[in-house]
Amino acid sequence: MDIELSGKKILVTGGAGFIGANLCEVLLHKKNTVICLDNFSTGKRENISSLLENTNFKLIEGDIRNLEDCMFAASGVDYILHQAALGSVPRSIKDPITTNDVNISGFLNMLVAARDNSVKRFVYAASSSTYGDSKSLPKIESVIGKPLSPYAVTKYVNELYADVFGKTYGLETIGLRYFNVFGRKQDANGAYAAVIPKFINQLMKLESPIINGDGTYSRDFTFIENVIQANLLSLIASEDAVNEIYNVAFGDRNTLIDLTNSLKELLSEYNPKIKNVEVIYGPNREGDIPHSHADISKAKKLLNYNPMFSLSEGLRESIHWYWKNLN
Repeated sequence: MDIELSGKKILVTGGAGFIGANLCEVLLHKKNTVICLDNFSTGKRENISSLLENTNFKLIEGDIRNLEDCMFAASGVDYILHQAALGSVPRSIKDPITTNDVNISGFLNMLVAARDNSVKRFVYAASSSTYGDSKSLPKIESVIGKPLSPYAVTKYVNELYADVFGKTYGLETIGLRYFNVFGRKQDANGAYAAVIPKFINQLMKLESPIINGDGTYSRDFTFIENVIQANLLSLIASEDAVNEIYNVAFGDRNTLIDLTNSLKELLSEYNPKIKNVEVIYGPNREGDIPHSHADISKAKKLLNYNPMFSLSEGLRESIHWYWKNLN
């Protein structure tokens, strides 16, 4: 999908992170001026190294927990794509205070910076974790349960704050509830690596991936290109679409067993031995939602969102990238 968006000055917080760096790249390609704000706590310099020589790209090393950094970065920008956050359910369970500081206090700082700098629109990364213990499927934006982790609490509070800033200060906000995003530039190492890059990395090394639980938990895995599309559409959407929350996913669900089998099948095209790697099953992970499947009809209707990449298509592209960059 070709989305017309050029000649704007756009701040991407967490711009050296997985999603943020991909957004920076696409926005620059579309001839926009891009400001990247990152403290490199989870973002990586190599994600944006190819952008540093672009005269339309500016890196600000700063922390969203510092209001002065937020105000400086937001000065004179048209739009903010707020991707900065401390992700991972297990990390939030281990360290709820830092997760709260970054995801709530930092988020509030960015809202204030957007308001005080008269930013036209504030689009932010929300999360499917907000659905919590709700058992209804597919997930509809208006039906949520109680959060199952500190991380989920923080992402729900973000939505509440954005709603209040819309009503109280007239700030245009759009929240995008991401569902298990994966793709190029996503960290494959570390204790909090997401399941797809982690499993790809392990299988490439002929190591056994560990599935949490019996493998029947399911997810609406969402390729990065679909997420980029949703962000760009949010920037150009009509005023009827603002101050709303949208599911961003493909609109399908696959079990962890399905995922692992697909990864082994696709990776075996590069190394046939991968097909014979055994999978290990471990205990369920605390704070995990059993099933995740998004209803994306609201985003289709109000944002003209039309996800182009299924899980299998996204996996094929991701594996090609990891094979080239991790080998």
